[in-house]
Amino acid sequence: MSETAPIEKQAGRDLSIAAGAKPVDPRTVRPPLKWAGGKRWQLPELEPLWAPYQNHRLVEPFCGGLAVSTGLMPERALLNDINPHVINFYIWLKRGLPISFDMKNDERQYYRCRDRFNALLEAGDASTAEAAALFYYLNRTGYNGLCRFNSKGGFNVPFGSYTNIGYKRDFLEYTSAFAGWEFTNRDFERIPVADDDFIYADPPYDVEFTHYSKGGFGWEEQERAAEWLSKHKGPVVLSNQATPRIVKLYRALGFNLKFLDAPRRISCTGDRRPAPEVLATRNIGVRHQSDTCQTGV
Repeated sequence: MSETAPIEKQAGRDLSIAAGAKPVDPRTVRPPLKWAGGKRWQLPELEPLWAPYQNHRLVEPFCGGLAVSTGLMPERALLNDINPHVINFYIWLKRGLPISFDMKNDERQYYRCRDRFNALLEAGDASTAEAAALFYYLNRTGYNGLCRFNSKGGFNVPFGSYTNIGYKRDFLEYTSAFAGWEFTNRDFERIPVADDDFIYADPPYDVEFTHYSKGGFGWEEQERAAEWLSKHKGPVVLSNQATPRIVKLYRALGFNLKFLDAPRRISCTGDRRPAPEVLATRNIGVRHQSDTCQTGV
């Protein structure tokens, strides 16, 4: 596979070369990945909730595409995700990941790279720099920024349909932006959370599709996450699709609920109508007006 051969050579390199790079204004750092369901649009709602707690550590049990953390830009953060490949990518970004192979918006190259990525996973090399670089390329080139795996753990997102793609090859700005951030890959209940941590939780939506990671995320996990969040002594903000059972679950656990219209950017039916979403909070100094539901759920 000639397109990605240079990555294999750099996989064993010490990418801490970025340590000598000039500091970058963290406010200019953008989420490095395309991400279905990203919550950048929520920042006007989240910023006033976060403002009184800026000296606290931000904890995201389901950090996904980093849309919220790169928007709030905390000095300290513990960012976790059950998907090991996205966390591997962020760990290498923190080291200053360079990508030297020629990334192209080309279907044949995409599937060759997808095959190579899956071969690395099968060989136990999922934590390498090569895997991180391939994950970035697949994310930028695949369909709608989806991250989807089959029952055997293989990445199976098809080729995308973009006219032009802006690929990055130099990620040095993330070494300074991520300096005080820790990345972990574990079940959310095993995250070492402190009592005064500010938790922002954005679990997978309560929808039929649950195969974001090999194990999936079904209703049992939704209930377990809600119970876990309700026991946290510090501030908690939770975002999820406002299905009737999600609303009932968080209302029963004493969360304050606010309902928002989320932009719907991905739909197999072409439906782009706003999707009702709930923002549930606990132990927050700035309180939402409880249960101001205008969506009919």
